[in-house]
Order: sequence, then C-alpha cells, then structure tokens
Amino acid sequence: MEPQTLNLKLKKIRKYLCQHFMKQFNVPFVYRSPLISAIKAQRKAADKLKKDLSPTVLDFGPVKILLARHFGFCYGVENAIEIAYRCVDENPGKQIFLLSEMIHNPQVNHDLQEKGIRFLQDTHGKQLIPFESLTPDDVVIIPAFGTTLAMEAKLVALGIQPEKYNTTCPFVEKVWNRGEALGEKGYSLVIHGKPKHEETRATFSRTAYHSAAVVINDMKEAEILADFITGKKKKEEFFTLFEGRYSEGFNPGVHLKKFGVINQTTQLATDTQAIADFLKSVLLSVPGTPADAFAETRDTLCYATNDNQTAVQGMLENEADLAIVVGGYNSSNTSHLVELCEENLPTYFIDGPDKIISAEEIEHFNWRTKEILTTKGFLPATSPVTIMITSGASCPDALVEQVMERLLECFPGEKSMEEIRASFLSL
Repeated sequence: MEPQTLNLKLKKIRKYLCQHFMKQFNVPFVYRSPLISAIKAQRKAADKLKKDLSPTVLDFGPVKILLARHFGFCYGVENAIEIAYRCVDENPGKQIFLLSEMIHNPQVNHDLQEKGIRFLQDTHGKQLIPFESLTPDDVVIIPAFGTTLAMEAKLVALGIQPEKYNTTCPFVEKVWNRGEALGEKGYSLVIHGKPKHEETRATFSRTAYHSAAVVINDMKEAEILADFITGKKKKEEFFTLFEGRYSEGFNPGVHLKKFGVINQTTQLATDTQAIADFLKSVLLSVPGTPADAFAETRDTLCYATNDNQTAVQGMLENEADLAIVVGGYNSSNTSHLVELCEENLPTYFIDGPDKIISAEEIEHFNWRTKEILTTKGFLPATSPVTIMITSGASCPDALVEQVMERLLECFPGEKSMEEIRASFLSL
C-alpha cells in the first residue's frame, strides 16, 4: 500500500475516534506536565491535520532538546487509568484486583498498587494470587490489553462481573470486531503480534472463537507461512513450527487459502503492512486463487501507535547527537520507537530520570537482549548537544519532563526549565 493510501485510512480512523470516543479523561494531575500539555495544545492548534511531523525545539543553550511531535499517553491508556481510579473510589473497603499490569508503565502500576490494587497474574500469565481465594464481593479490573474468553468465563464462574471495570482499549476491541466479521465471512486470520504478549493472547482467543487463526511474530515467520500457502512445505511441519500458536483444528492446506491479516495494535505499522502485502502477493500467486481470497484489514492499525512512529520518523530527519526514549521496558510500542531511533543514532531506552546517573553515565535497557546496560560517556563533549526525546503510549508526560530536568542538571547553562516553561505557558 502506498503511504498516501495508508495515511488516508488512518485519517478515517482518527475521524471515527473523534466522533465516537474522543473525550477529556480524568487522569491524576501527577501524570500531567503543564509544559508538555501547553506544547501539545499549541502544536495541535497550529496543525489540526497532523501534517507537520517536525519536532518541537527547546533551546536551553548548551543543550537543545527535540521533542517528538506525538508521544505519551494515548486514548486507551487514559481511558484505562480513569476507570481504575474510579474503581478505587467506588469500592471503599473491597478487595480490588487487576488481572495483570494495567499498562506497561512501572510508575502507573506502582501507583495503583499503592492504592491497594493487587495483581492476579504477571504479564506472562503466571499466577500471583490464586483465583480460588476470590469471592463474589471482590472486584477485578480487566487491563487495557484485554483478556481471553476463557479468563472472562473463569471470573464469571467465581461470581465476579468482569465487564464492570473493563479497561480494554477500544482499538483492541476494534481488531476483535474486525476478526469476528471476517470469520463470519469464512476467512481465516493471521495475527501479527508477539505470541506471549497479553494483547496478542486476548486477540487470538477472540479470533479463534470465530475462525481459524495463527500467530506470527515477524516477516521471517511470514516467509515460513508462505511456504505452506504455496505447498513448498508439508502441512505436518506447520504444527511443529507454529506449536501453541494456531487454533484448534487448524488445517494449513485449507485455512491458508482464504485469510486476512490483523495485528497486535502496538506493532510497527510498517511491519504489519509489509507482512500483509507479502502474504497477499503469495496467496494470489497460487493458481486458481480468487481475487477476494485475501481480506484487506489495514483498518486494524492503532492511530496512536502510528502517530508516535511517524513522529519519530519526522524527528529523525533532523540532526542530533543522541536519542532518549522513555517508557516501560516491557512496553511493545515503546521498544519499536527505540528500534526506529537506533537505526540513525545512539539511543538510550530508560524508564525514568533516575537512570541518568550523571553527566558521565546512563543506565539503559537493551530491548533485544532484555539486559540492563550502563554506558559511560553517553553525552558528547561538543557544545551545544542536541538530544531527541520521545516516549511510549503508556508513559506519563510528567515523567518526560522529569527526564528533561535531569538532563539539564548535566548542562548548567543559559536557560532553566522554569524559563522555558514560562515562555510556553504565557503564549
């Protein structure tokens, strides 16, 4: 698909969101940044169609910060936080549980635990609190990633109403609805997502209820799947290569003749597009395949994920010395922002200001190896230093401002954060 066509589809998604979902959420002020809120408001007023992807330049003298055009909390995250805090207010004295992490941000999850909310499972589905200990008087919050049909049934059997405080992102539900609609038309589904991610598990559960489904992680696995579509590989191999990732009764010789591609909404939009285009070309190259054998499904892309990714691409058109990406280390959408930045310049993935130990040292996360690394001399000796900054969709703006303040401590200079903040707030 051409970029112009993809952008048109995403504009339609944004219009749908504004018409049906957009509202102001009651999110605790501690997550807000007056400075960043003012910057975002000004950029939005000046560029309502989101055509300008250039970063916001904050010039502090010895250091210049380039803030991405789009970053931080998305609709789904703010919706989830509002529901969770409302749940606490509405249920004094009751035991409140989260099925797993609300979102992939350590600060938000810690704050919820401080409110007395306990996690039933970790992000991989490992049990932390026995379900048998729950009673019908307890409250369970469904996280923004959604959950499986089996988990919903288990909660209902315990006398708990999972729908009452369900924070599933509407864009995740949109993927489920699209999968259901295609299943009713006889299409199988290929799900592009990280197989162990909560959202992928939830989407697979919903999709497999209505149609045959299989999960693939990347283009490499799409290429393997292509060999089953063309018959180059025997179908018996499929069950070994995709063990635990296909629906019951899946038959590659049957179910890979008519299908569509949907995604875990926080994947790289360009990766999902490339996989869909590739599998479509392979499927339609098989003799006798009808033109409608592949279902166009790009309307499952998340607008916020795409906005943040395209903003990083726009930011990277500028010169800089390094990039800092702020967010939870288990956040899929954040790791993809890191991936984009790493292609162009030294990039440091941190989850808070405390990881900038000094002007000489930074502690950061390697999203590929899952290791915590310490790098000395991360700031160049040249002056001025230009630093690009962005954050994931589950990262509070206040945390980004704190990172900027910590960086300024490494550069005693002409302008303070207070001066920059005053200049924006006065406009």
